[in-house]
Amino acid sequence: MRSRLTARILARWIKRRLPTSLFGRSLLIIILPVALMQVAVTFVFFDAHWNTVTSRLSEGLAGDIAWAVESYQDDPSPAAFARLSTRAEESLSLSIALQPGRTLPERRRHALFAVLDRSIERALSERLDAPFWFDTTRYPAYVDIRVQVDEGVLRILAPRDRAYATQGHIFLLWMIVATILLTAIAILFIRNQVRAIERLADAADAFGRGADEVAFKPHGAREVRKAAHAFLAMKSRIQRHIDQRTALLASVSHDLRTPLTRLKLELALAEPNSRTAEMKRDLAEMEHMIDEYLAFARGEGGEAVETVQLRTLIDEVSEGAVRAGAQVRVAADPGLTAEVRPSALKRALSNLVMNAAVHGEHVEVAARHRPAGGVEIVVDDDGPGIPPDRYEEAFKAFSRLDEARNQNEKGVGLGLAIARDVARGHGGDVELGPSPLGGLRAVVRLPG
Repeated sequence: MRSRLTARILARWIKRRLPTSLFGRSLLIIILPVALMQVAVTFVFFDAHWNTVTSRLSEGLAGDIAWAVESYQDDPSPAAFARLSTRAEESLSLSIALQPGRTLPERRRHALFAVLDRSIERALSERLDAPFWFDTTRYPAYVDIRVQVDEGVLRILAPRDRAYATQGHIFLLWMIVATILLTAIAILFIRNQVRAIERLADAADAFGRGADEVAFKPHGAREVRKAAHAFLAMKSRIQRHIDQRTALLASVSHDLRTPLTRLKLELALAEPNSRTAEMKRDLAEMEHMIDEYLAFARGEGGEAVETVQLRTLIDEVSEGAVRAGAQVRVAADPGLTAEVRPSALKRALSNLVMNAAVHGEHVEVAARHRPAGGVEIVVDDDGPGIPPDRYEEAFKAFSRLDEARNQNEKGVGLGLAIARDVARGHGGDVELGPSPLGGLRAVVRLPG
């Protein structure tokens, strides 16, 4: 049980540290096997070839050094040492010098690859009975080996290629270069494939926000092009549906307003009395309801995206709330801009600000940059507010909360629904929460 829990925790830990992007994961799928293969090949090379060759060379060098030490100990006279030194230089490429009265150094510098030192140390330990010391780092082309004898120290300089295989670093260099080259090629090809998917995602996101990327064309792998063609077909169907709906709404708007205009004209010509006044109020309410229904059904309507000054837009919306009798305070940087559909956003903000003005006496509207990117517009009021558990219900179309803010005689429960629909059409959202003023806070978040 404990081992299963440990495995689960380890799997979670690994999963959290894996790349989350398609580019990162694709690169990992290609690079990881290549890296493992390179490590395996390197290990096999060093274990089966380089290490074996180095051991054989070290053993041969250690044998020659043991012969030289024994020959010197058999006859330590200067003449015999001279003959020994000459023979070692000519036959074995060993440079031997006697350092009378010296002792072995106490410290030794270690090579970058510890296997070099281990191989030579093992070979010398097997062949020499006398104390010894060696250094493989002091000279680029030689190995410095010193053996303690009665008269002092025999210092022997041996060519490096006699101690170990010197071509191992070339093999490692080729392995590193090959890995870098394969990685660069993999990055180039994967980036091209991922870029096609990113462009498709950007085109889908732009279409969702109402912007049309005319330059988008399917490219990339066959599957990506197939998805892109499917997206373009879907986009064409949706656009055709929007165009048909817009034409239908224009026709319905005209058909409904014509009889309303005739009724208003007849009432205007009729003698004023209590019944005509009530009928005029009914007609005004009916006209208001039709306007809200059409605004909700119309949605974005095909309006083009523009860069607008948010402060100017908020000031225009706030004028209506001021005329309704509310005290409105606006806090927004005059230079703050956003790419939006002006009329749609103005309609959404007007619904929120007028809703706050109807239910509260003080309204505050603020616009600011978001730390995560984009902008947000905050509308606060000091009205009765809405219970937190009914926030989402307030966004439902035609929802009129009996005990809260959507309860008004002229409304039909579409104000918040229209505001959220507009915000989401821009790629953002609208959220409700408690206001510092004591009422309701509505936050419109828009992407950058």
